[in-house]
Amino acid sequence: MSTTALRAADHGGRRATVSADDGTPLAVRVFGPDDASLTVVFVHGHCLRADSWSFLREHLRPHWDSSTRMVFYDHRGHGESGAADPSSYTIDQLGHDLDAVLRTVAPTGPVVLVGHSMGAMVVLAYTRLHPATIGARVVGVALLASAAGGVTSVGLARVLHRHAVTSFQVAVRRAPRIMQASKQFGRRILEPLVREASFGTRTVSPRMVAVATAMLNDTPLLTMASFLDSLIRFDETATLALLSDLPALVLAGSADIMIPFAHSVVLASQLSAAELVRLDGAGHSVILERTEEVAIAILALVDRARTATGTEEPTFAVAG
Repeated sequence: MSTTALRAADHGGRRATVSADDGTPLAVRVFGPDDASLTVVFVHGHCLRADSWSFLREHLRPHWDSSTRMVFYDHRGHGESGAADPSSYTIDQLGHDLDAVLRTVAPTGPVVLVGHSMGAMVVLAYTRLHPATIGARVVGVALLASAAGGVTSVGLARVLHRHAVTSFQVAVRRAPRIMQASKQFGRRILEPLVREASFGTRTVSPRMVAVATAMLNDTPLLTMASFLDSLIRFDETATLALLSDLPALVLAGSADIMIPFAHSVVLASQLSAAELVRLDGAGHSVILERTEEVAIAILALVDRARTATGTEEPTFAVAG
């Protein structure tokens, strides 16, 4: 089959279901051949889903031939993945879920992990839980619009203090139907909030705002509420030492009010092989808002990872 025919057949990706260690089904989509020399796994954020990477994926695919495979999946309780006991809605559990995805769909070969927001926190948790893979299987990481800890100290996430989170969780568990109805009724309120919190100072496509709002509205309230405990306690500062020599990308927008850019500065300062990219005017949904620039940075990271591991010659260069 020709390369063109292969790409056409792979346009929608190959769907798979991975069983997490506790049996929760995780919905996965794979783009690219199983014998690719390198796999890039994309880990989405809180209240999003694998589709949040769709614009970025279309920018990346023309630059990667059969040597690179892309893997996208929905976290438990998100998108097309199964629901689970709310007690399992923690970042540590998501780190174990990421391991299950890797063992099932990418059991061998080098891997680059790309995480956005909570997804980057999952990458850090995975690093602590599976340190033997770092530098052996995991040959590069991208931490987008995220932090190693202290997410409630600055920015909009300051509202996630213990009392507010507990009150929200109690309300969701006691009156889920009323809360869900209120959520749908408040869509007109949520949409401008999503724009304000997710996007920066530049005008963005209404389609992108609609995509972000739809993902938020489609996330069950129990999922939304249950992960908040783990987010406010999150601290993987000590874990950064395990990644200090690994090719890394730390990228965020200067206008991110959810997780301000200062967090990325702290992250990059602890990673000696990190490239720090600041996108002026970009907000928290940088992967939707500034897709082309994010794609360029990820392509460069993957080339650095390939060069470091000697898997093959770099396949991408920015035209000068």
